[in-house]
Amino acid sequence: MIDRLPPLKTLRAFEAAGRHLSFTRAANELNVTQAAVSHQIKALETWLDVPLFKRLNRALLLTEPGQHYLHSVRKALELLADATQQIVTTGGGDPLTISVMPSFGAKWLVSRLVHFSRQHPEIDLRFAAEDKLTDFTREDVDIAIRFGQGSWPGLHAALLMRQDVFPVCSPDLLKEGPHPLQSPADLRFHVLLHERPASYDWRTWLLAAGVEGVDPIRGPSFSHAHMLLQATIDGQGVALGATPLIDDDLAAGRLVKPFDFSLAGDWAYYVVCPEDRADEPNIKAFRDWILREARQELDL
Repeated sequence: MIDRLPPLKTLRAFEAAGRHLSFTRAANELNVTQAAVSHQIKALETWLDVPLFKRLNRALLLTEPGQHYLHSVRKALELLADATQQIVTTGGGDPLTISVMPSFGAKWLVSRLVHFSRQHPEIDLRFAAEDKLTDFTREDVDIAIRFGQGSWPGLHAALLMRQDVFPVCSPDLLKEGPHPLQSPADLRFHVLLHERPASYDWRTWLLAAGVEGVDPIRGPSFSHAHMLLQATIDGQGVALGATPLIDDDLAAGRLVKPFDFSLAGDWAYYVVCPEDRADEPNIKAFRDWILREARQELDL
């Protein structure tokens, strides 16, 4: 069975490149050259006889098989890392377990964890990606990232970041087709993409922006923001994006903001933990780090 697996180094290169959607950032993370990452990806695609990436002029996108494979490879590498950790770790205390929403983890937190590891190599982190609210009295979770209005009895809640909501799309939609996306009224000619459930929707944004003649409920919907944003990057339509989940994609040019109007979200992201544990060293270290990280980037 093992001899049917591709080389581990090709899987590591693929996972990093797929997570960052960038050979350059993957190379920096793995401490190799961009050419080495590109070579490993080509070797893996040859081994599988399946293309995993779409290589565009200014963007790198996953193919549909690549998206499915990335999910499985990531889980397999995490299992391998956990098994290795259990064998080689001696002492050091229990890991810090963090509950995080899947989309927030995938689109913002994971790529920044290297900064925490450099500052606190003595703290091992363990993540539970889930949408439900953590029950700290019953679950083995130390700290959580929650999205809400900031009031949870018995919990210490620190504001992490607020969100702004506005349409985003692939750069190609600004100029391609018979109806390029040049004004909010042009949305009636484009597919609207939705996240359901969500704390914001197209009807709310269109009313606030004073846009008429656009059906606010048509179009496909997705259960998680990271799926919605990947469909948007692929050019399948226009989505309502929310900071901070879209920040990296905007910075990389994978997504663009076609209109100036933004809607302030009613909810925000908070770092929460039980009040009686708020000053525990590892919990405080992670909370202080992620709050600094957010303020440095978003100037809160």
